[in-house]
Amino acid sequence: MGLVELAKIAGVSVSTASRALSNHPRVARGTRERIVALAQEHGFRLNQTASALRKQRTGAIGVVVPMGHEVDQALSDPFFMGLLGGLADALAKRSYDLFLSRVVPQGPRWLDDIIASGRVDGIILIGQSDQFDAIERVAESYERMVVWGAARLESHQVTVGTDNVTGGELAARHLIKRGCKRLAFLGTTEVPEFADRYRGFQAAVRDFGEVAETVVPIHLAVENAYREIGAYLAANPAPDGVFAASDVIAMSAIRAFADRGLRVPADVAVVGYDDILLAGYTSPALTTVRQDVVYGADLLVELLLARIAGQKVGSVAMLPELIVRDSA
Repeated sequence: MGLVELAKIAGVSVSTASRALSNHPRVARGTRERIVALAQEHGFRLNQTASALRKQRTGAIGVVVPMGHEVDQALSDPFFMGLLGGLADALAKRSYDLFLSRVVPQGPRWLDDIIASGRVDGIILIGQSDQFDAIERVAESYERMVVWGAARLESHQVTVGTDNVTGGELAARHLIKRGCKRLAFLGTTEVPEFADRYRGFQAAVRDFGEVAETVVPIHLAVENAYREIGAYLAANPAPDGVFAASDVIAMSAIRAFADRGLRVPADVAVVGYDDILLAGYTSPALTTVRQDVVYGADLLVELLLARIAGQKVGSVAMLPELIVRDSA
């Protein structure tokens, strides 16, 4: 179905239909919602509409951060800031503006709505959150998108990230080599990247029958993580080795351990993930699994612009690197 046919079904002009699908403020909300509903009912692809409306490039790339799993996490999170800085530099070198959007998904079509707005030439998603299925559905037909996240076999998503399974294995083997016997993974396994980190961590632990491991669900926002780790320690024996799903969680853990008189690394060894800028300046300095976000940001932009140009590209999984510092 084309835009003309959709306008006829809706009983409106073609210009009104196009404005409704691009979320134009001049179209009444009720009319806009009715036209969007008709478009969905008749299989009209909103991204195709946005593409047809754009006779010229916008010169902007949308960088979207979905927060379905963590509504309290701020864009000022050190990992986001490192990756966003790299993206801004990479886009500027290629004469593109960055259009940033932090989204708490409402309903299954939140990504369709962003695409239909027509304000950007393509989209870089920072993380899959708990929205993998919604992203996958869009990726089947919308090619001007790349994702920082976990790769999956048979997925339509073009992703950039580290080999998170290997990263989890590196962390676990390092802790076990230090003599740790009671390991804890701190973080949620709802996020694909974190799930892969735990999968690698768990696989390495299985190779050592005398080592036990547990998962402690922890949120990513600093204060929430600190409180949740404290609550866990108040009700359970402390582990002697911790692998945190992110450096921010690892830093919160170090603070919670210190508050309870536990020494890092003498009583508890701590390994994080990301190697954010602050990781080398904590006390003690944080052992972590490094993601090269500057290189990753450049890859995201390079792959997206290749897709915009109609080229076929594949996902990239960068090798993680264990950075050993004082905390383990």
